[in-house]
Amino acid sequence: MNRHLGRGQFWLYTLLGGVYTVASGCLVSKMGMPGALMAVVAPVAFLLVLLVLMEPRWGLLLYVQLSFMLGFTRFIQTDVPVGLLIDGLLVLTVFSLFLNGQRMEWQRLRSLTFTLIALWLLYTLIELINPEAPYRPAWFYHVRPFSLHWFLVACIILVVPLTRRDVQIFVNTWLIWSFLAALWAFKQHYLGLTPAEVDWLNSGFNARTHMLFGQLRCFSFYSDAAQFGAEMAGVTLVALIRVFEERKPLIKGAYVLLTLVFFWGYAVSGTRSALFVLAAGFVFYLLLKRDVPKLLVGMALAVPLFLLLMYTSVGSSNYQVQRMRSALTPMNDPSFLLRLQNQEKLKTYLQDLPFGAGIGTSTDMGARFSPWHWAAQIPPDSWYVELWIETGWVGVTLYILMLLGLVGIGSYRVWQLKDPWLSMVMYGFLAEFVGIALMGYSNPVLGQFPTSSVIFISTILVATCNRWDTAPAAQNTVTESSIPPKPDWYEAI
Repeated sequence: MNRHLGRGQFWLYTLLGGVYTVASGCLVSKMGMPGALMAVVAPVAFLLVLLVLMEPRWGLLLYVQLSFMLGFTRFIQTDVPVGLLIDGLLVLTVFSLFLNGQRMEWQRLRSLTFTLIALWLLYTLIELINPEAPYRPAWFYHVRPFSLHWFLVACIILVVPLTRRDVQIFVNTWLIWSFLAALWAFKQHYLGLTPAEVDWLNSGFNARTHMLFGQLRCFSFYSDAAQFGAEMAGVTLVALIRVFEERKPLIKGAYVLLTLVFFWGYAVSGTRSALFVLAAGFVFYLLLKRDVPKLLVGMALAVPLFLLLMYTSVGSSNYQVQRMRSALTPMNDPSFLLRLQNQEKLKTYLQDLPFGAGIGTSTDMGARFSPWHWAAQIPPDSWYVELWIETGWVGVTLYILMLLGLVGIGSYRVWQLKDPWLSMVMYGFLAEFVGIALMGYSNPVLGQFPTSSVIFISTILVATCNRWDTAPAAQNTVTESSIPPKPDWYEAI
């Protein structure tokens, strides 16, 4: 019986192998190198789909990897809409939640965090019928970074029974990708660009925004220099917080080196507004700690540095230092003044449009689908201005309230933590989120990969961090009866 079953498997595998060989040969003969690539990728993709269907946490892990890998499409000449792969992966992962429904933690959807994100999604869904939208199908393309991805990621993280190890994998993955991105930026800065990167600079307006005064704004394998600078500033902040929090000298030293690497990665990006990710994020971290001495020490170190940049010319011969200095004197910057003029124009257009011109009418989507419309002809140069154009003051207000709500919930959760490692990680997540949110005023990084993916994941992890909390060993002798019961509303946050 077993021998007969083995023969059946042998012939099945032989048949499948033959079909695969013939199909691969046809692809290569008709499509050349792209066909060969498809022949290699197809079985891997099939295996990954099976893994996601069997275990939804694989979908979340792949989502992170794809978010960072999107930048490599610059090196591949293809018309395949790679961004849609992420949409498909998230939908597949949500489908996997239902396939594995019995072991999912559906009760976590009854939380204030999920309600806030769901309300924002509902508003963007209503925007589909905005009568001011010049080309309604554009909504389907732009609603993804606005709300849909955040909602799907929230569903996955809340429902999947993630472990502390999963959180650690996410943190390490983020740091490793960021370290590789910094190294690639150093290659661009000190050794030069690849032919594909030169072609990208010469397309559109990329050279105008990335070559300033003969200096390259390094973009690594990210979408642009602004995105890269924001990410480098964010991971610099996270690594710096680990320097303050870690107690083991060896680990602390490693994070000191990472902080220096990430900070110089931010510097060579030439992204001025990313300086506020560091400044605002670190101040918020000190406020979260509620440690007055550290807050005073931090202010004593930061204030002289900012005064040095604002009122002296020290280091002006260095291009990176000069770019940081210009961030603190915006009224002397022609590009900032132009942004203010554009916002005055937008105010005139939007004064009678409380719900905006419709999602998908500005930036690249507007230029692609409705270039004749006024919303596509005025660059927003800001995430919140982009939201203002497309969803009106009602949408911007709702969005900011959601962000404030997530920060409030996260702060409350972090203050309740007893585990030192978990507290340290969540401090970094929350401080980076606040810094990136403030930077959104000058750059649309909140809606771009991989920053958006990191923010979507980290905010939900912070809001539910209590599920991985464990008391330190020294406190394990405390009896359960001595701990006051949590109020009924605690789990609803």
